[in-house]
Amino acid sequence: MGDLLGLALGAIRSHRLRSILSMVGIAIGVGAVILLTSIGEGTRRYILAQFSQFGTNLIAIHPGRAKTSGMPGAFGGSTRHLTIDDAQALARIPGVTSVVPTAAGTARVEAGSRARNVSINGVTPDLQTVFDFRTRIGSFWPAGDPRRGSPVVVLGPKLARELFEDRSPLGQVVRVGGARLRVLGVMEPKGEMLGFDLDDTAYVPVATAMQLFNLSDLAEVDLTYTPADATERIAAEVKRVLADRHAGEEDFTVTTQEAMLEVFGNVMGVVTLAVGAIAGISLVVGAIGILTMMWISVSERTVEIGLVRAIGASRGQVATLFLAESAGLALVGGIAGLVLGLGIGAALRWIVPGLPVETPLVFVAAALGTSLGVGLLSGVLPARRAARLDPIEALRSE
Repeated sequence: MGDLLGLALGAIRSHRLRSILSMVGIAIGVGAVILLTSIGEGTRRYILAQFSQFGTNLIAIHPGRAKTSGMPGAFGGSTRHLTIDDAQALARIPGVTSVVPTAAGTARVEAGSRARNVSINGVTPDLQTVFDFRTRIGSFWPAGDPRRGSPVVVLGPKLARELFEDRSPLGQVVRVGGARLRVLGVMEPKGEMLGFDLDDTAYVPVATAMQLFNLSDLAEVDLTYTPADATERIAAEVKRVLADRHAGEEDFTVTTQEAMLEVFGNVMGVVTLAVGAIAGISLVVGAIGILTMMWISVSERTVEIGLVRAIGASRGQVATLFLAESAGLALVGGIAGLVLGLGIGAALRWIVPGLPVETPLVFVAAALGTSLGVGLLSGVLPARRAARLDPIEALRSE
């Protein structure tokens, strides 16, 4: 086996330019696959991390059905929206620990000569428990009847900084959509979530938001529950309670955090595989290049093959020689492509710090294994052709 490997390496070195050109195709293919799948995997992990920061014992209820049938409007019956009373009914379900009814809109927030158009979220103080939000200074308004609004507001840290610079906003009055609200607190920084800046927003009582934006229904209701493994029971109870309140109609959508994470994970997994498959086309091109080179090599080395067979080499040994050559070419090309892909990924992370690029070890092993497999497959036909040559006829070709 050592002699065969030595002969294979000698053949690769004797045709350096042709060997390098064959490796380039594999290197580009592996590099593209590693880079694109790493970006896809990094994006998947980033999205999952964004949603996981709120825990997994979270259920979101939105008005309307995710899947509907029939005709809307006059022919489809009336649609009942989510209300604060619905949220309070959900809070009475055994196991539900916190409920946040939410009404949202966009308004101009003014403080003196400074103003900013931001998202306004109408919530309850339970927001702190459900989404793990905390105030950095000050506090939320006291818990009470969510149907009663009050002229207060809690600012996101970026919004507070833009409006008041280094001054404390506590106790100051701001105008939100024309209404005068007193600042009770400033939130801790939370950063961005899927492109939405959580720090550049304002939080007001849900009833106040509904008055500001002239709303009669909620955008959504979020709740948490215990124990964590009671997801199916709580989700079923939520559907039952709301259906009873909506005249037996399930005109709402209940989404558990577990289901949301699973869907995102599956979608990004499919995207990663699809992107990898597209990049894998260049691997096919590289495989064809190795196949062509090895086929030509058999023709050029007919006498060598005849001589090897004449001194006692078996057909299997000849086939192994050519398979070792093609596998060596592909493996070296794969290693070069791996270095290329990881290098470009590192450069992208340096240029764009926020770009999610993750390369699990399984991707590295798969890339090397794939390149080796491509090399072996590319060498099968040339190896079989070389092994079938008659040694006498091969020597006569000289």
